[in-house]
Amino acid sequence: MILTVTLNTALDITYRVPALRPHASHRVTEVTERPGGKGLNVARVLAALGHDVTVTGFAGGTTGGVVREGLTCVPGVTDALVPVAGATRRTIAVVDERTGDTTQLNEPGPAVAPAEWNAFQEAYEDLLAGVAAVALCGSLPPGVPVGAYAGLVRVARAAGVPVLLDTSGEPLRRGLAARPDLIKPNADELAELTGSHEPQRAAQAARRRGARSVIASLGPEGLLAVTPEGRWRAAPPAHVRGNPTGAGDSAVAGLLSGLVEHLPWPDRLARAVALSAATVLAPVAGEFDRTAYEELLGHGVAVTAEAGAA
Repeated sequence: MILTVTLNTALDITYRVPALRPHASHRVTEVTERPGGKGLNVARVLAALGHDVTVTGFAGGTTGGVVREGLTCVPGVTDALVPVAGATRRTIAVVDERTGDTTQLNEPGPAVAPAEWNAFQEAYEDLLAGVAAVALCGSLPPGVPVGAYAGLVRVARAAGVPVLLDTSGEPLRRGLAARPDLIKPNADELAELTGSHEPQRAAQAARRRGARSVIASLGPEGLLAVTPEGRWRAAPPAHVRGNPTGAGDSAVAGLLSGLVEHLPWPDRLARAVALSAATVLAPVAGEFDRTAYEELLGHGVAVTAEAGAA
């Protein structure tokens, strides 16, 4: 079983409009709602790949109830979310059907009380028993300590569970000190963390700060991997247009599934890039176009070794 942690869960709402124009009223042509937040998106993709997944984090209020009800419809996903008094946030994606571009609006999330945070930590430690890997994903809701992920990484490592950390800013900076097995920042997050805008140099700096392996998302250019076993770049054959919401989460699912299946790094990276591109082609986050995924995985992703020691 794989465990995903989403401390700031969300109800993902996607609006499709013929064309998005500032200062104008819009007629929405289609509305979809899904349980969201990075770790929940990761879990849905993992389940679609055939893995059993447990999700934990916080859920509260009417929106949290909708999220939990939605999870009951996802085969292979077990709900272990911890209740809070505050209301789970909503995220709004507005898709411009004319251009294919997406505008994202993210609420901050509920305020988490100290007792609620303590309850989560106890539940998290219990859930680690028998887990093959854990992913710590996304932003921190108000009230959760900025060093929260560092503590959760240490607990996972003490339990002998490989841990992937996918966050940004100060939570990522502090989490690195706990030595996660893998981090997956995008290029901007990696530059903010290290001060370097050259991805390979920045990834090496992140490894020196504590990450065992660094997989940097380079947007349409794919992924850069800097690991103890070597360095690779993996890229789709062409730029894919569509809704990019959740594409990075699908890449995390590809990396995690490859980890627990003991795949070599090139195969993990090819899977991650294929899933990410196939997610851009899907209508909502946490889903992917399976036909596109299989085609890309079969012959569409280029994985090349980089020169130099890791």
